[in-house]
Parts: sequence; structure tokens; C-alpha cells
Amino acid sequence: MDIFNYDPAAVLSLILTMMRVSIVMFMLPVFSTNNIPMQVKAAVTIVFSLGVWPQLSLPGTAMPAHPFDMGLMLLGEVVLGLVLGMIVNFLFMGIQAGGELLGFQMGFTMINFADPLTGNQTGATAFFLWMVSLLAFLSLDGHLYMIKGFAASFRLVPPGGLLLGDTLLWQVLHLAAGLFILALKIAAPVMVALFMVEVALALVARISPQVHIMEFGFPAKIGVGFFFVGLLLVVMADEVERFINGMDGIFTNVLRSMSPLYQ
Repeated sequence: MDIFNYDPAAVLSLILTMMRVSIVMFMLPVFSTNNIPMQVKAAVTIVFSLGVWPQLSLPGTAMPAHPFDMGLMLLGEVVLGLVLGMIVNFLFMGIQAGGELLGFQMGFTMINFADPLTGNQTGATAFFLWMVSLLAFLSLDGHLYMIKGFAASFRLVPPGGLLLGDTLLWQVLHLAAGLFILALKIAAPVMVALFMVEVALALVARISPQVHIMEFGFPAKIGVGFFFVGLLLVVMADEVERFINGMDGIFTNVLRSMSPLYQ
């Protein structure tokens, strides 16, 4: 008599589901931040796995028997999480890159903060724009779109079936090119305004040499920079909204390029 009365295939299916949730989901932005305690991440992993398992479970027969095959499967899940997380990170990295350019032009290169997303040091303006973009991303339900794209991976990419090809490479390169375009869109208007301030200060120094340009120039550049950064927030919110509206298509195309079902 089997006192436990459990199905081994169902247990293996739950383990595979928890493995993908714990690896892939917490490589996505917002969920991967170091500010979330490990105990909270573990609890969310268990709850989320139990929530999606009845509908989006991975088959228990896909569990490999050999440890080497298990390692390959884990490596594939890590790559899947890195790719999906990199897609969304391109947005925040582009905004941070534009903020770093603004900080350099405004004279804020000596002021750095700890970026909670990466743990690295970042400039004041880059940190401010990152915080605003993250709040806009969450307020527009961007995290729900990430979870939706993550849920689609259960259907398109089976465990151990990840494929890496030139199609995925070109899609990632295209998204990476958009990172630099977004950084220029953010930084260019403010950089032009600050350049005009520099020209005006040069003319003042030429006309009135007795004026202390260094004492007058820094407050003028900071004031003009903050004024245009305030105007820039509307443009940045539109860029975040446009990115979120296209996340379904981006996730679908990337997952199909890694899926054996569409090769």
C-alpha cells in the first residue's frame, strides 16, 4: 500500500516549474534587484510556481536522468533568463546612459549613488532618471507584461529545448542599437541647451573679462539642465509607454527564435 499516494511525474513537473520560475523570473528587472531579501524571493517562487503549475506546468517526463543533462538544462534556463531580462534592461540602460551624459554636461560627475538594480555606482542624474523610468514602468503595468512574456516561455521553450541561432543574435543586436538611440533621444535636447549656455558664457567672458565665469557658469548650467530635464520627463514617459506596448511582440519574437517549434 502506498501511504503517500503521489504521482512521481507530477512531482518532477512541479520541480521543473519551480526551477524555471526561480531562475528565469528573478533574472528579470524589478524582480532581480538586490533590495529584495532572499527569503522573500524564495516565498514568491513557491507561491508563483504553485499558481502557474496547474495551467503552465512543464511535463515531468522532460526531467533528465543523467546529471550532465541536468546541468545542460540548468544552463539553458539561465540563458533564457538572461535573454528575457536583457530585453527589458535595454530600456533602463538606455535611460541611464542618457542620464550619465547629462550628468557629465551639468557637472555632476563627482556625485555618485549606488544603483540598486546592478549594485554599481551611477551618477545623480542617471539615478534620478532611472527611478522615474522605473516608477513609470510599474505604474503602466510593465511588470505584468514581463510576467506574461515569462508565462509564454512555458509554451514556446520546453526545458532542455533552448535553441540559439543567428535570428536571436540579430534581434538582440537590434534591441542593443535601440539602447544608444534612446540615450541620444534623452540626452540630445539637454546637451544642445547646455551647449548654448556654454556659448553664451564664452561671449560674456569675451565682452566682460572681469566677470567670474566659473562662479556664474556652474549655477547657470545646473539651472538650465534641471529645467530641460523636467521637460524631458514627459518624453521619457512616452518612450516607456511605447516600449511597454511593444513588449508582447518583442517577447514573442525572441521566444520563437529560441523555440524548436518554429525552427
